[in-house]
Amino acid sequence: MRQIALYGKGGIGKSTTSANLSAAWAEEGRDVLQIGCDPKHDSTRMLMNGTVIPTVLDLLRDNGSAIPVADVIYTGYAGVRCVEAGGPDPGVGCAGRGIIATFQLLEKLGALRGDIIVYDVLGDVVCGGFAMPMRESYAEEVYLVTSGELMSLYAANNIAKAVSRLSANRRSRVRLGGVIGNGKNIDCEEELVAEFAEAIGSRLITFIPRSPTVQQAELNKKTVIEYAPASSQAEVYRLSAGAILGNTEYSIPTPLTIDELESLAYRYLKE
Repeated sequence: MRQIALYGKGGIGKSTTSANLSAAWAEEGRDVLQIGCDPKHDSTRMLMNGTVIPTVLDLLRDNGSAIPVADVIYTGYAGVRCVEAGGPDPGVGCAGRGIIATFQLLEKLGALRGDIIVYDVLGDVVCGGFAMPMRESYAEEVYLVTSGELMSLYAANNIAKAVSRLSANRRSRVRLGGVIGNGKNIDCEEELVAEFAEAIGSRLITFIPRSPTVQQAELNKKTVIEYAPASSQAEVYRLSAGAILGNTEYSIPTPLTIDELESLAYRYLKE
């Protein structure tokens, strides 16, 4: 079983990328479980044709721990099994608590199984809750999703720090699998993200160009794989899914200092 985590800044496109990768793998006949680890709980919405499924944290609040697996896991496009961790009301509690509660419940239900488990994790902060998938060795392969924007590179570098720190534990199996570039139409963006990946001791495993097909698919409440299966963007996601599944190169990253990160970005982003 492959346990793959996509980490990145909020709004960078982790959920879109995760959902399309899951759809591509499921279309090949693989048993895929996608777990959304973000208080926004919209990771699986496109796989569910726009339906927002109940979150584990809400279910626990309403029902206690006596929850059947059918109330937690919903079946989406091509049979992808979907779970949303959820989070607290704004200003109340810990945002990572939903992740911790979700893993405890899924383990109790014996639901952490399949060919591939995809963890879609918010990476603006990597506190204990958000680090849990890699800290507790649920997620063995981490992929950083970033564009060429400075703040998304900053978040990716912070996550690289967490991977590096957690990898120092002898019992840890977490490694960085690579960097996924999610394009925002910035000049020389692919080159910038590739140089960032190399600078932290990793590599750009795939670059996903910006495409209006993504927005069209989302307006129709579907993944690109389902909405426009013959499109060039669907092919990009399928190739990305193949690149990740075929990946055998993992590393312990060497994150940049702030000065190094800003110098790198400045060379590409200055006018």
